[in-house]
Amino acid sequence: MPAINSAINAYLDLATPQMLADSWAMLEQEMRTGHLMFGERLLSTALRPQLVTVQEWEAASRMSSTLVSAFDKAYHAMLADPALRAQVWLTPEEEIIVGYEAGTRLPVPIGRLDCSLIHSESGEPELHLLEYNAESPAAIAYEDGLAAAYLRTPLLHAFQQRYPLRPLWAMPAALQTLLSIYRAWGGRDLPTVAIVDWAGLPTQHEFILFQEYFAQHGIRSLIVTPDAMSYEGGVLYADGVAVDFVYKRILTHELLARYGVEHPIIWAVRDRAVCMMNRFSCKLLHKKASLALLSDEANAHLFNRAEQAAIQRHIPWTRRVEERITLFDGAEVDLAPFIVDNRERLVLKPNDEYGGKGVVLGWDVSAAQWQQAVDEALRHPAVVQLRVPLGCEDFPVVLADGSFAVQPRLVDFDPFIFDASYAGGCLTRLSAGGLLNVTAGGGTTVPTMVVAV
Repeated sequence: MPAINSAINAYLDLATPQMLADSWAMLEQEMRTGHLMFGERLLSTALRPQLVTVQEWEAASRMSSTLVSAFDKAYHAMLADPALRAQVWLTPEEEIIVGYEAGTRLPVPIGRLDCSLIHSESGEPELHLLEYNAESPAAIAYEDGLAAAYLRTPLLHAFQQRYPLRPLWAMPAALQTLLSIYRAWGGRDLPTVAIVDWAGLPTQHEFILFQEYFAQHGIRSLIVTPDAMSYEGGVLYADGVAVDFVYKRILTHELLARYGVEHPIIWAVRDRAVCMMNRFSCKLLHKKASLALLSDEANAHLFNRAEQAAIQRHIPWTRRVEERITLFDGAEVDLAPFIVDNRERLVLKPNDEYGGKGVVLGWDVSAAQWQQAVDEALRHPAVVQLRVPLGCEDFPVVLADGSFAVQPRLVDFDPFIFDASYAGGCLTRLSAGGLLNVTAGGGTTVPTMVVAV
């Protein structure tokens, strides 16, 4: 039995109806008053954090740093080699702006490695990277806020009498990374930050949490839309206020779709008049095809032995969807027919979407629907990925009628990595179905905490 099971079982034993009712009343109030909302929806409807052992978190940290090292090598190799860069399908507009801040020391200041985690009896977890969120990783402030709220509940207080518990705070590392790249850019004092995304998004609450956290550390920030930006005399303005740091939450392909390459942020980045997190060049690694680049046998020479071992162990077999011969389990396969014939164990993903949009789980659709999805993937940039197991654990949850139940939920495990080296904080989503994504309506969020067992 995995060591973590004793802690989970002890937690569930404490989850009496009265304890759940008291804890939920407090947690619900904290979420409503503390901006822990996704639009009008509470961020969490579960009453247990995701629990991992010290050994499991250390393994996840090692995996994160080694894989990010491999991604970093792929990034620099793509910058130097247009043929290699073509493997991730940049658009012509992306090709233009990727070069504006390319070649900097830190390609991805803040990234999120979206993984599956399976507990094991050995204590060494089974970890599989499903996506690398390298452009605008969300939920850093959400997760810290949830952790603080959970820690105040009677249920967590009772549990901590039996098991030492440590939240995985992310906001301090995010702030330190922001200041680090700002100093490297040339900033001297504290930056003035523009948090930029479309108006009316459900994630607006997290922007407010960042704004409040920045203010606590003497940093002024403004939450603005792209339309509120202007660039005059070498200075970028947000709602008329001069800013020298852009926390870009809007995705690059959405910015380009609306404005092309003619936008004040793009001009300011081009002229090095503003520091930005994360840069346009992050797009090279944010594309789903970056996992195919690492996974493909044709690119193994880019990586050292430790990185190759980590890729083989932690990145499921991933390929660009195209007509080609490739290797699967060491044997040559004709890729397109292979995808069609292996629906039950494959996933199709658009190359540049988010929130679960366009993802097709082969085992959830008919053969005819799968064939249609494969035909679409051959026409538009997409990757195919081998199905990997997801963790499934029992959680106390609040049902639609307000009652409580302990039910199984699929679990993901998404560590944040800062400054390409430090793993801190972790997004965990729960789902009763196969798609673990809050944006797509497929789940709820809980904090991740390290427990001593």
